[in-house]
Amino acid sequence: MKPKELLKSKLTQKELSIMPSSFDVVGTIAIFIEFPKQLIKKEKMIAELLLKNYNNIKTVAKKTGFYSGRYRTPKIKIIAGERTKETIHKENNVNIKLNIETCYYSPRLSTERLRIAELIRKNENILVMFSGVGVYPLVLSRNSKAKEIYGIELNKEAHNYGLENVKINKLSNIILLKGDVKKVVKKINIKFDRIIMPLPKSSEKFLDSALIVSKKGAIIHFYDFQNENEFDKSKDKIKKHINNFKILKIVKCGQYAPRKYRICVDFKVL
Repeated sequence: MKPKELLKSKLTQKELSIMPSSFDVVGTIAIFIEFPKQLIKKEKMIAELLLKNYNNIKTVAKKTGFYSGRYRTPKIKIIAGERTKETIHKENNVNIKLNIETCYYSPRLSTERLRIAELIRKNENILVMFSGVGVYPLVLSRNSKAKEIYGIELNKEAHNYGLENVKINKLSNIILLKGDVKKVVKKINIKFDRIIMPLPKSSEKFLDSALIVSKKGAIIHFYDFQNENEFDKSKDKIKKHINNFKILKIVKCGQYAPRKYRICVDFKVL
């Protein structure tokens, strides 16, 4: 049953009209991305009702600010349930341990991560920039026949969770490195068949670094935020850093605002 249906007898029609119709679930934690200020006095009641009706949820929380800071992490407030921000989330045949406040993770990209995994050919060497708690490397390792998967992450806590997640999932072809992408790629003596750049806010700043470690013919998955009908602007961003490339596909990976999308530009380095 959806939240609004549960709350029909608890809220007025006006309150129901502004009540979020859904929430994200990460492990055992339900997270409201945008919780109306007008319902703050009733948030505890709402949260306890969710705990009572959803057996898989042990904690109800809300995001209290936008993704921000050096590591693009949100501020999270626990409304009811277990007082923890750490959980283990299951996605695409892997278990992902993380802290929802100190590490960036979006369950909404699970289908996109599997899409990338299904594109990988046998024995590819792969680089994941901004690997976070290791979710892309984990999913790619479990669901493809990649040879080696490197991940680079600046956030120390996310990186440590990533190392733990590799052990939890007993995967042997993942190498996680901590540090700034621009500095770390200069120390990697490897050319990659495929590079994933899942940082849509500023990935273009790292295209030069991607080119340094790309094989000729390498596939790059470049993530970006763009308005509807303006996806060509992402191509223009790529052109500023890479002269010869071929667009293979542009994929919508989710809507984050009216007429605004997270997209992935799949392109080949020529």
